[in-house]
Amino acid sequence: MDLMAIGAAVLAAALAAGQGASAEDPGLTAVPGVEVGHHELPGGRTGCSVVLVREGAVGGVDVRGGAPGTRETDLLNPVNTIERVHAVALSGGSAFGLAVADGVMDWLEERGIGLAVGPFRVPLVPAAILFDLGVAGEDADRPGADCGMRAAEAASPEPAARGNAGAGAGATVGKSRGMARAMKGGIGSASLRFDDGLVVGALVAVNAVGDVVDPATGQVIAGVRTDDGGLADARRLLLEGALPPLPRGNTTIGVVATNAPLTQAQATRVARMAHDGMARAIYPVHTPSDGDTLFALATGDGPEAPVGRIGALAAEVVARAILDAVRSADSLPDLPAARDLPRP
Repeated sequence: MDLMAIGAAVLAAALAAGQGASAEDPGLTAVPGVEVGHHELPGGRTGCSVVLVREGAVGGVDVRGGAPGTRETDLLNPVNTIERVHAVALSGGSAFGLAVADGVMDWLEERGIGLAVGPFRVPLVPAAILFDLGVAGEDADRPGADCGMRAAEAASPEPAARGNAGAGAGATVGKSRGMARAMKGGIGSASLRFDDGLVVGALVAVNAVGDVVDPATGQVIAGVRTDDGGLADARRLLLEGALPPLPRGNTTIGVVATNAPLTQAQATRVARMAHDGMARAIYPVHTPSDGDTLFALATGDGPEAPVGRIGALAAEVVARAILDAVRSADSLPDLPAARDLPRP
């Protein structure tokens, strides 16, 4: 049996034993020790999300899009010294939103959480941003340190809000023919839990240039629209040569987490494999106009498991979280949501 067949068999067995995404799925916070908090700015068209791991977690990251906006990703390179981080910040506001991590650091420092360096505690907070400036508007406030502090204050181990929340507040999808044909994106979450105690979860803010596609059916759930408001299907448009150059200002960002013990190199491998979930659920994905970035966190409090199993499950929960994001989103003026479309 070749490696691809082995991977497929492992995933099939794991999914048979696990619990799929459902209305009762707590999402990323199913992983013990992981908390999620959101904050939206006035008007509800931009905001930020924070994933807290107060006890620290081994971190990894993988960036696939051609236009990323990130902070502290070099910290997560396995060749470097530091392995554990204390939070991950996800934000709207384009590069301005990277300032959210400052507020998260301040919040953690006030509580004595961080890397001990002599008498100091230095919180380690990697971050990634998406572009929602066009939705938020020219005069809108941008997420900054105060937004990050408020999101950290709101963080909880309870299931987090989905749809138009946090970093998903101004997210959109299906922009291959411009914003006039786009739809509302959002933030979503999903998890899988197993009898041996293993938990894998994901939180994803979906702001893709591409369409969101259900991998189970091949149907477009949200994406570029036709003149009459239906779904045009970017796959068909691309094959017909009918797609113009892809617009700038997109990006899907997220966090996958597990309670399994992992090294930093293994966490990086999980982040890399988790991008397969994006490729299953977004089309096109990882374009020069997207900054697609996934972080991986391992708390180490659960059972050991092969990194290939965890990575395959991470891809599954990322795909489910992407579907959850658009299915949970509410429309904005001129930006219909998936729930507004007639069901097939």
